[in-house]
Amino acid sequence: MSIEISTTNRRVFMGAALATAASYSRILGANDRIRIGAIGTGERCQYLLSLINQAGGADIAAVCDVYELHRLEAKAKLAPAAEDYVEHQKVLARKDIDAVVIGVPDHWHVPITIDAVRAGKDVYCEKPVTHKIEEGERLIAAVRESKRVVQTGTQQRSWEHYVKAKQLIDSGRLGQITLIRTYWYQNHIANQQKGGPIDTSKLDWKRFLGSAPDRPFDEDQYAHWRWYWDFGGGAMTDLFVHWADVAQWYMGQDMPSRVTATGTKAILVERQTPDTMSAALLYPKVVVEFDSALLGYIEGGGLMLHGTRAAMRLHRSGFEVYDEMPTYSESFEPESAALKMRSAHDGAIDHMRNFLDCMRSRATPNAPVEVGVAAARAGHAANLAMRNTGVWTPESPKA
Repeated sequence: MSIEISTTNRRVFMGAALATAASYSRILGANDRIRIGAIGTGERCQYLLSLINQAGGADIAAVCDVYELHRLEAKAKLAPAAEDYVEHQKVLARKDIDAVVIGVPDHWHVPITIDAVRAGKDVYCEKPVTHKIEEGERLIAAVRESKRVVQTGTQQRSWEHYVKAKQLIDSGRLGQITLIRTYWYQNHIANQQKGGPIDTSKLDWKRFLGSAPDRPFDEDQYAHWRWYWDFGGGAMTDLFVHWADVAQWYMGQDMPSRVTATGTKAILVERQTPDTMSAALLYPKVVVEFDSALLGYIEGGGLMLHGTRAAMRLHRSGFEVYDEMPTYSESFEPESAALKMRSAHDGAIDHMRNFLDCMRSRATPNAPVEVGVAAARAGHAANLAMRNTGVWTPESPKA
């Protein structure tokens, strides 16, 4: 018989930071409405903005995107009173804006986050917070110097059943964990249909490129930028970063000593990043694996944590704990979980509420910049191994 688990401690605060009037643009009282600017208002950012509206206590005062149709869509759907901008610097120059939500392509994350904190804004930045492994130290230094609240978009840190799963693991319920297998499968053949044509007269392509080398407009690179090295890092940084963060959080270790990886473009050959890949990361007494194929799936993404007493299957719907089988059998299939928990809702809303709460309290959010940098580093290390010799260590070249 399975046992449903009640949960407590929805939010776990990692510390507290004192703020002075000089360290941020205005002091927020308990009854003050927070004013938000959105930078990069594509599909994901629009979802985050909907969470802000759902959470309450905040107003979206500005929307910014290099593509006019995206920013006007975000304004119409989520913030009719907001001003719209092409240049993010104009949003940051507004003294009445307290924070920004950053949903731009990965290569813009660090430049805009640093600009934002230096302008006195708190930041919610989507993962991965860095586009290159060497950006991490610079980003952390800028955030610490600014004393701004920065929440990174690994929302599992605020998700109720992930918190409860960690408590079970910390209690020793699984015994000693030596292997964490992570996976994420998607179908980019069936589910990557192109939308309508891009109206290039309404797109600032040069601003989209930013630090990337100049090139003529390319519709696929714009629409599916995650799968091109100049803008993203493929599945290793788009998908694996989430599970690497969970694994590092549970282990209390955030620096692999050795990473091996391989991948291939089996079908989506016009893209730059592999569509099928595998990686293994070595931590003290634990191996973390990641497998991904973007060509079809039976299940989406999750983790299997193998301990000496039990195993846990953990995913965004919840988790199940299976006790170690009494006698070895190659055909053994457990009939039911010893423990299980189901998620009541998408934990992204709790993650956003945690960010807004920390803006008022000046506490450290659940996924601060250091956590985001460490999670991104795991994905970058796997990519560096895959693209170079097949092996990465902390002493390897960073590019």
